[in-house]
Amino acid sequence: MTTKQYSLAREMFSEWQIDTEAAIAALSDISISMHCWQGDDVVGFEKNSGTSGGGIQATGNHPGRARTPDELRADLESAFSLIPGSHRLNLHAMYFDTDESPDRDAIEYHHFEPWVDWAREQKIGLDFNPTFFAHAKADDNLTLSHPDKGIRDFWIEHGKRSREIAARFGAELQSPCINNIWVPDGYKDIPIDRMAARERLEDSLNEMLTPLHDKSHMLDAVESKLFGIGVEACTVGSHEFYFGYAIRKGTLLCLDMGHFHPTENIADKLSACALSLDEILLHVSRPMRWDSDHVILLNDDIQAMANELVSANLLGRTHIGLDFFDATISRTAAWVIGTRNMQKALLRALLMPLDKLRQAENALDFTTRLTVTEELKDLPYGSVWNEFCARSDVPAGRELIASLDNYQRGVSVRG
Repeated sequence: MTTKQYSLAREMFSEWQIDTEAAIAALSDISISMHCWQGDDVVGFEKNSGTSGGGIQATGNHPGRARTPDELRADLESAFSLIPGSHRLNLHAMYFDTDESPDRDAIEYHHFEPWVDWAREQKIGLDFNPTFFAHAKADDNLTLSHPDKGIRDFWIEHGKRSREIAARFGAELQSPCINNIWVPDGYKDIPIDRMAARERLEDSLNEMLTPLHDKSHMLDAVESKLFGIGVEACTVGSHEFYFGYAIRKGTLLCLDMGHFHPTENIADKLSACALSLDEILLHVSRPMRWDSDHVILLNDDIQAMANELVSANLLGRTHIGLDFFDATISRTAAWVIGTRNMQKALLRALLMPLDKLRQAENALDFTTRLTVTEELKDLPYGSVWNEFCARSDVPAGRELIASLDNYQRGVSVRG
């Protein structure tokens, strides 16, 4: 039942020639890939796993961390039930569900089959990531670019098997699985031969990506990074490296908002990269100082990203995933807050009078462009969001807070 508040909001937006119904319909079709590693602080379920490594660290010790696949799936189900729309799960290779103890170069589809069964029940798609960190053979922060061929071969095999698993995910669920490749490779101090390391990385990637898979089942993506702990002087897989690689090899390029300099405008990169790429993968995060991966807020950076996706007509060519992990708060709440904030930003972007703004910009009428964008900020976006939530039968406002608190009380006994 449409509320009085929404009816008034719809009328107010209509005065600006903005169709709220069209915006809600468009938002309903956008799936966001929610990351599994927020639920357990990037620990995974390998019996012999080590520390996170690769510059990855979740801080805090809030009670309720998922310790088993079943606990993680229960937390995910709770989170999905509080997020309007239909979404996806992004799974890392160290999150298999099996009584076996396969090393990374021996993982197979059956080690992840319970996840596929669960995803089918939940009516969601799965995405995947090979895990090139938290392993003895990654202790030097070098994997696919390691000087030791034996170590490179180990990780190449891991990558090949991950791609096979991802392709099977896509075939089983009839939804293309994005297999995103990020490696921590780099040097703490200034290297002598960056070229040799990058040549080794490219050769390893070429070998790893050689087996062709049906793109209706699996899509490869490569992800860059500016720097990390232990690789402050040089990251082998830089943005320039992977941007060129993605163009030449036809992969997706993953732009992670936490993997660039804090003053860089990541939204600005979208249209620039889209001119040379068919599709893009986004990892939406909030770097407070660097790649600190805080839960995303409805702030200027997130809104700029959403605005660019809509105004540049890139929604059909961009896959939106999340990448943050905070162990100081309820992990389930983090998923819900972050995903809903991404949706709220997209809704605001979809509620822009783009024709009017483009007309002013093309006429070099920058005064009108600025005036309109500022006046739009006073419109009742919250009423449209609440209507979207109501139609999806999920709570908002105080009801949402009560639902999150109630679930957290139930999982706090985990310790």
